[in-house]
Amino acid sequence: MIRTLKRVGTILLGVGAMLFLASVVLAWWPARGEERAVTIVARRFHYTPNIVRVRRGDVVTIRLVSEDVHHGFYLDGYEVQTSALPGQDGVVRFVANRTGKFAFRCSVTCGAFHPYMIGYLKVEPDYRFWGATGAVLALFGAAFIAVGTRGS
Repeated sequence: MIRTLKRVGTILLGVGAMLFLASVVLAWWPARGEERAVTIVARRFHYTPNIVRVRRGDVVTIRLVSEDVHHGFYLDGYEVQTSALPGQDGVVRFVANRTGKFAFRCSVTCGAFHPYMIGYLKVEPDYRFWGATGAVLALFGAAFIAVGTRGS
């Protein structure tokens, strides 16, 4: 009976170790997220919304709509840009592959308060990965404890 428990514990430890290693490899693998389409409306020195949240790995499509004059969109850190006139939308597409807070700003001089026309893209980590990693570590720890207590 004890030999069987040790064997099961060893197998669980091996499976847990392989799952842990697989999760570490996947952490460094390029993330593939969801398709995210966001419409940003530009008017009178303001973007709506002025904060956009996505997850790391998401494929982001931003459609810029101008309601008054010629406006631009330039995203710091990703070096993507577009512009829009009333009735002519601008579109930009990119993969959000870096976490952090990135400013986007109007790249076309649109009036006196043009320098203050700023918004933010917040790219958050994909917490689903960390949740799965935690579950694997918990399984690994439980198997390790089970082998240690059954062997005595």
